[in-house]
Amino acid sequence: MLSIVWWPSGRSGLPSTSDIKRIAATALAEDGRTDLTSGLTVPLGVAAEGRIEHRSGGVLAGTAFAEAVAQACGCVVGWQTREGDTAARGAVVGFVRGELRHILRAERPLLNLLQRASGIATATRAFAEAVEGTGCRILHTRKTAPGLRALDVAGVVAGGGYVHRMDLEHQVMIKDNHWHALGSRGTSLQQALEQARRSGVTALYVEVESLEQLDEACAAGATRLLVDNQSPATLESWAQRARQRSPGIEIEATGGITLENVRAYALAGADFISIGSLTHSTRAADMALEINPKTD
Repeated sequence: MLSIVWWPSGRSGLPSTSDIKRIAATALAEDGRTDLTSGLTVPLGVAAEGRIEHRSGGVLAGTAFAEAVAQACGCVVGWQTREGDTAARGAVVGFVRGELRHILRAERPLLNLLQRASGIATATRAFAEAVEGTGCRILHTRKTAPGLRALDVAGVVAGGGYVHRMDLEHQVMIKDNHWHALGSRGTSLQQALEQARRSGVTALYVEVESLEQLDEACAAGATRLLVDNQSPATLESWAQRARQRSPGIEIEATGGITLENVRAYALAGADFISIGSLTHSTRAADMALEINPKTD
């Protein structure tokens, strides 16, 4: 049975079974229809067990996707470490059991998915710990690997981050190019947001680059302001101004966020901090599968 990863967010959010299976199937398909080498060297029917080792140590993530790969190859996985828990360097986090040929087929795709998700989770955990106690939440962005967004977001959540926009369909997010488009067509921000509200959209996010845009966004009924590439001092000033004009409005900091400055943004008044580097330039965890044929 596939592991289920709960997103700790205000809206429902499971990585869908279809997404999990699609990603697993794509990873397997990249290796072709058959394993020529194992077919030449491994007898049929040889049972084996493989230890999944977290050699670099860190947060474990991507377990549901690894299970889907194993299942598609006729194998089963037993976990020693839960999704979102931290493993020591070199720890055995799980076992893969099945026919040796099948384990060898599953090995690389299974590890590739675990390594990427666990690297993202470990990086996210560092940011989440840096803002601990402030009430600020760490978010992913849409700067995910094409086709792997469900995996990447699972990694963020396992590391203590929260779900942001998963697609373009469910939230409005007015950014700099949208501001330009509004001006060119003679439509006001208020008209655009009102149209969204009439269609049932409740998440109305607006990126602001000046006090004029901030005031307009508050007056238009934005539910969240994105403050991009500003200093913590500027964010603090803008957040105070926005909350005076629109009590309850959310403030999201983004752009140029590092481990060294993330807490400063949280203390300056950010409710959310979105960080593209969690997924667009993550360092994969070092993981391995050590396989032994069964002798009993």
